[in-house]
Amino acid sequence: MTLAGTALRLTIMIGESDHWHHKPLFTEIVHRAHKAGLAGATVLHGIEGYGAASRIHTTRILSLSEDLPVVIIIVDTHERIHEFLHELDELVTSGLIIMDDCEVVRYVGDTPSPQPHDDARPQQ
Repeated sequence: MTLAGTALRLTIMIGESDHWHHKPLFTEIVHRAHKAGLAGATVLHGIEGYGAASRIHTTRILSLSEDLPVVIIIVDTHERIHEFLHELDELVTSGLIIMDDCEVVRYVGDTPSPQPHDDARPQQ
């Protein structure tokens, strides 16, 4: 896939304790973005933050939190991001979703290396 020029950045801010069918919500979002063929997604784990509930969540030792912030960033064309938004309606029941225009300067991936077969044995 090639991606260059004007694009749309989708940023989703949720808590690490948010789940979808017994797995982390961020995992479900990334897997759905991949299945939708979006250019890429990155999950960032926050160390401190607060949201609409106005509770501060932090990694500081004296106030350990069980719900640290998680940010998922997805970049693709305007059209493909807008098509993906309906997936988030179902998944994100609390959190923040923002979109902003961005300029893709470089989008280059490695050529995937062949995956070893299950019956492959190391050569000696």
